[in-house]
Amino acid sequence: MKPLNEQAYDHLQKLITDGQLSYHEIYSETKLAKELGISRTPFRDAIHRLAQEGYIDIIPSKGFRLHQITERDVIETFQIRTALETYCTMQIARDVKEKNNANLRPFFKELDWLMENMKEVMENDQGIDEFCEYDFRFHRKIIDYLENEQFSSVFASFLYRMKRLAKLSLQHEGRMAQTVEEHQAILDAMKNGDTEHIYEITMVHMDRPRGINLEDL
Repeated sequence: MKPLNEQAYDHLQKLITDGQLSYHEIYSETKLAKELGISRTPFRDAIHRLAQEGYIDIIPSKGFRLHQITERDVIETFQIRTALETYCTMQIARDVKEKNNANLRPFFKELDWLMENMKEVMENDQGIDEFCEYDFRFHRKIIDYLENEQFSSVFASFLYRMKRLAKLSLQHEGRMAQTVEEHQAILDAMKNGDTEHIYEITMVHMDRPRGINLEDL
């Protein structure tokens, strides 16, 4: 069985991601802890973790409320994404160019499969949520390629904000198709070992949605 703080974290995270909590309400830690049947100490641990990951804001002596995305959130989130993903795509392109590593075949095969699914979702208008799942599996695969636990941990800690921002930008007409094109460009450059252009290609994919998110604010 999971530790109590993990149970509390999973429960609250699901409430948030399923849209069961309101942005206009302050929630009592004590009340929610009682509803879940967990003492306040492990529940508070879960609250602090959710605050660190950008799900909520803690209101001293009152409880917590859902976090509203700010301009600083957008800037910092894309700075993190850009630093991680440009490094990883460059390293993958270098490995293709310098090693021609056969171990990359299953890696690229999975990315191809994810691309096929993104295109299918887009063409059949199956919705932003489903598209986002394949989208972030694509990005997570690139991050995990280096087998750097710190990279994967940082990426995971920003995942909620990344997905929220992605869903907001994908609501704009034509952005889903543009995203597919950008992913394909990144994938092709990595496959070709194109170290000369991969940084710029990856940057384009970071800069466009960041601009959309900032304009929306």
